[in-house]
Amino acid sequence: MQNREYYLNPERIVEHIDIKKMNTVELVEAMGRTAFQARNLYRASKIYDMMLRDDSCSIILTLAGSLFSAGLKKIVIDMIENNMLDAIVSTGAIIVDQDFLEALGFKHYQGTPFVDDNELRELMIDRIYDTYIDEEELRVCDMTVADIANSLEPRPYSSREFIQEMGRWLVINNIGKDSVIRTAYEKGVPVFVPAFSDCSAGFGLVHHQYYSKGEIVSIDSAKDFLELTKIKIAAGETGIFMVGGGVPKNFTQDVVVSCDVLGVEANMHKYAVQITVADERDGGLSGSTLKEASSWGKVETTYEQMVFSEATIAMPLIVSYAYHKKGWEKRTEKRYNDLLNKS
Repeated sequence: MQNREYYLNPERIVEHIDIKKMNTVELVEAMGRTAFQARNLYRASKIYDMMLRDDSCSIILTLAGSLFSAGLKKIVIDMIENNMLDAIVSTGAIIVDQDFLEALGFKHYQGTPFVDDNELRELMIDRIYDTYIDEEELRVCDMTVADIANSLEPRPYSSREFIQEMGRWLVINNIGKDSVIRTAYEKGVPVFVPAFSDCSAGFGLVHHQYYSKGEIVSIDSAKDFLELTKIKIAAGETGIFMVGGGVPKNFTQDVVVSCDVLGVEANMHKYAVQITVADERDGGLSGSTLKEASSWGKVETTYEQMVFSEATIAMPLIVSYAYHKKGWEKRTEKRYNDLLNKS
């Protein structure tokens, strides 16, 4: 049996891709002269660049899958810092188990799927396909969330409000400068996790609620939906850049219908790009096409593109293309957190 240090080897820390150092414009444009998913990726890149150049458009990034453990965190940080997005909707594992965990000083490690998982369990090492994460460090993440909850005024919070408090906590403690949570907090970018309990945050909140002697902090998922709907109302035109599918994809698309239910006139999402490897034929959400979403009144079909590719391949190519095309340079930060904090 190997020891923990064999698997959690500092020489095999996952390194995050820096799109600023890699100009993919020439490559992506060459792909546009080919076929299949290469050409689809080119068109998706062009649509994302169009979003950035459209002064009337607010951009929502949705994230699902194990993305930051796989080295894509810095891409999202660069998107935030350069006003290439205006809101994020994500699964909890990406934001808490991966981003907040690394903000606390911990890391993800390159590994292999060809390993004895029973041995990993004995060593308290968790496997995410071909990467490893230290379960003991995850427990620190859990309890840090509990500590943050213990420090807050007891009341229902949207996930956005709670993640904003996590960003504030990182600033106060002067850590996590390379964190999505902290960068979003500083730039006023709202981060929503509609299924907030489905991650380390859930364990922390369970601990908080179980041991609280009086009133508790809770997460109001309906408030999440209302707040994102308010962003749609304020924004008018919107574009969505979806990495994976699941709850973040559906939650973001649904805000158009939410506006209609409220009696507020709202345009369908004008632009939409999705990166996925899911199959549409089983009716599952992650693979449902953007054209299908149009039948629900969620997405226009003029500027939409599915890219059937694995996210760690497609996302760096698309975002690097848009970054180096510089369509973002005239965009200003929207700071939708400020709007929501006042409402």
